[in-house]
Amino acid sequence: MTLHGGCYCGEIRYQADGEVRSRLQCHCRECQYISGGNPNVIMAMSTDEFCYLTGQPKQFTRNDIPQPVTREFCGTCGTHLLTRSPRLPGVVLIKVGTLDEPSVFQRADAAIFAIDMQTFHHIQDDVPVFERRKLS
Repeated sequence: MTLHGGCYCGEIRYQADGEVRSRLQCHCRECQYISGGNPNVIMAMSTDEFCYLTGQPKQFTRNDIPQPVTREFCGTCGTHLLTRSPRLPGVVLIKVGTLDEPSVFQRADAAIFAIDMQTFHHIQDDVPVFERRKLS
């Protein structure tokens, strides 16, 4: 599978090839900050098969928590593109909203960090729910 995507202003474009490792709905508090209050939907893909075609993202990594993730975003329009986690070496977590065809997501394999879920968040009845993260 080849996926293309980019930021809102078009400055950054990317391509991801290969199989999707997982499709997740993340309810963690950090994702709520990034999304404006909702869970984030993400697709895990291999780092080796991901590349930026145009532009380079800015990065942000917190320095006040253990094993922080690195978030990559467009420095011009602010679109959050993906996350890299030290707990998941070799994986990029692509934000589904940045895909040219977000419908390829279809549905989540799991909902994670439900411990931080807000009352207005929704999870499909048949999606497995994990209080923290899905261990795979």
